[in-house]
Amino acid sequence: MFGRKIRLFSIFGFQVSIDMSWIIIAVLITWSLAQGVFPLFYKDLTPAAYWIMGAVGAVGLFASIVFHELCHSLAARRFGLPMRGITLFIFGGVAEMEDEPPSARAEFFIAVAGPVSSVFLGFFFWGVLLLGSSFAWPVPVLIIFSYLRIINLVLAVFNMLPAYPLDGGRVFRSILWGIKGNIVWATKVASAVGTGFGLALVAAGIFSVFTGNIVTGIWWALIGLFVRGASRMSYENVLVRGALQNEPVKRFVDSDPVTVPAYTTVDHMIENYVYKYDFNIYPVVGNCNLKCVNVDDVKRVPRPEWPSHKVDEYAKPCSSDNSVLDSENAMKALAVMNRTGNSRIMVVTQGGELVGTVSQNDLVRFLMVNKVTRK
Repeated sequence: MFGRKIRLFSIFGFQVSIDMSWIIIAVLITWSLAQGVFPLFYKDLTPAAYWIMGAVGAVGLFASIVFHELCHSLAARRFGLPMRGITLFIFGGVAEMEDEPPSARAEFFIAVAGPVSSVFLGFFFWGVLLLGSSFAWPVPVLIIFSYLRIINLVLAVFNMLPAYPLDGGRVFRSILWGIKGNIVWATKVASAVGTGFGLALVAAGIFSVFTGNIVTGIWWALIGLFVRGASRMSYENVLVRGALQNEPVKRFVDSDPVTVPAYTTVDHMIENYVYKYDFNIYPVVGNCNLKCVNVDDVKRVPRPEWPSHKVDEYAKPCSSDNSVLDSENAMKALAVMNRTGNSRIMVVTQGGELVGTVSQNDLVRFLMVNKVTRK
């Protein structure tokens, strides 16, 4: 879903990042608030004041979305669901879950946590607005709090629309899941509703463009396309998860993988391994304990120093970021690859011995042969 991300900070153990696309929406929000929204509230301020208010309003919206996604993440943690972090992108924000919720009940409470948090913020800013009015705070401050009150309540209402994967769509899926006990069927129905809602937004956007509301129409159409695409992708992810959870990772293991001896010099590794096989991580053998070396770590060595350094200097013990146990299912391996960006990871025994490697291409090939994503 995301391109290049910028890490901002951590809160309660969750890494908050922004996708580069968020910069676009941040600029557009600041501009629209400064030039269109805030002048409607009060007409006697300077252009500089409106731009400052627009920037503060955009930061307030940023904080509100982070709070919304943080509540999702805390609810997910409460149900034991691993989270990769929170990422803001052009269409809002997302709490990145590594797995599906363990039950319909968990899905319901995780999904509803976001809209409830937005309602809470809406009334909180409403209370601050009333307090500020009674103490005669400056007009620009009151306008900003009024905007934050409105936008959070609007976000709560929009997110509760039953269009998967919006929060309301996830609540809808949790109800279907609870009724029939089948997450695949529930996701298929919720995804169909989400797809229909996305197409309706696209149609509304096209209509708005032809009636003169070009900017609004374009945004509606883009949001509709995003909802439609995300809805279909979410359903495919459930199918993939269901298929791979039933397959042991051992089925996909290359039991004779390419390994790098610990005594190999960096120049020899680059020339005879990296250029030849194009993997981003290699198991390092020859010492007492199995290690892994990441190509990015090796490439940081200045080129003139390659012949004088050995691979073992940059190898690290295999961890949950680059390996899985041979007792795990294939979905666990794919989850590690998606989380870390590694296209190949190690498969090891409980005692840390190398069984082999598994690659993303092998898993994708299995899914394509079995036509998992075409049901």
